[in-house]
Amino acid sequence: MQDADFWQNHAKANKLNQELAELKEEREKWENIDLEIEILKEKIGKLGNLEIEQPEEIIKKINETEKKVSQEELKIFFSGPYDKNNVLLAIYSGAGGTEAQDWAEMLLRMYLRFAERRGFKAKVLHIHEGQEAGIKNATIEIQASFAYGTFKGESGVHRLVRLSPFNANNLRHTSFALVEVLPEMEETGEIKIKPEDLRVDTYRSSGPGGQYVNKTESAVRLTHLPTGLAVACQSERSQGANKETAMKMLISRLYQLELKKQQKEIAGLRADIQTSEGTAEWGSQIRNYVLHPYKLVKDLRTGVESKQPDEVLDGKLDEFVEAEIKNHKTKNT
Repeated sequence: MQDADFWQNHAKANKLNQELAELKEEREKWENIDLEIEILKEKIGKLGNLEIEQPEEIIKKINETEKKVSQEELKIFFSGPYDKNNVLLAIYSGAGGTEAQDWAEMLLRMYLRFAERRGFKAKVLHIHEGQEAGIKNATIEIQASFAYGTFKGESGVHRLVRLSPFNANNLRHTSFALVEVLPEMEETGEIKIKPEDLRVDTYRSSGPGGQYVNKTESAVRLTHLPTGLAVACQSERSQGANKETAMKMLISRLYQLELKKQQKEIAGLRADIQTSEGTAEWGSQIRNYVLHPYKLVKDLRTGVESKQPDEVLDGKLDEFVEAEIKNHKTKNT
């Protein structure tokens, strides 16, 4: 970086500068963990001294440090080419009408809370509310090192079983929602978008209001004419910024589409991207959330269970997410 010619290639320089910052952050985390362990060793050695903290306080700090180590160790499972990237997470309501739209909003809150607990930066880019309750779909951006690697296992259908809050007879109801996870990408040699292939529509955000986005901000919708893929962003303060963010979303979706095309699965992917109708339904789920007649969240891929669905829906997803990260790595080795 001290070379006089380093900054002449700004793209390469910025990439290396970002890599350096990530390495420094990684080193700092482990140095802090080492320091915490040394302090704990010292306190454990003085347990007989009544003036120091009680054993339960030391146990609490040991558990906190152990959790930090586990989260850092998890990074050895991130070997995908885009695992380090930020992530775009889209949620679509599926079979179940108003119930499903409410369920989709519950999932939106769950992922925002999980990101907050992890210290990730999350922002709702686009949200389409249901007419009566909940959301028809929403897209959020999560910015953090290894965000895509962390969230990619959440892609799939999520099934909820509960007593209906929208039914006068309070009957048991099953709802579905589809979660789509994509790495955030810049325009690359693999994906190039020609100006003539892009339709740009601008509009003013509208809706009944809500906690996630500023309804007065301008919005941009991009449509890729050759594929019919459309994305929208309404979270930024200007149309230019919204367009820039929407372009990243579109590039990510086109890249994913190309991957599936290579695998001869393009039809299934386009159905997943454009709508959850017909895909988010019985028999295709990755995780069940049962609130009635008993309480249980179960991942059908890893077998991980929790009898505290309220905590899971409040963002305590660590056990489920980490198990699928390790499971995915094992299946691909």
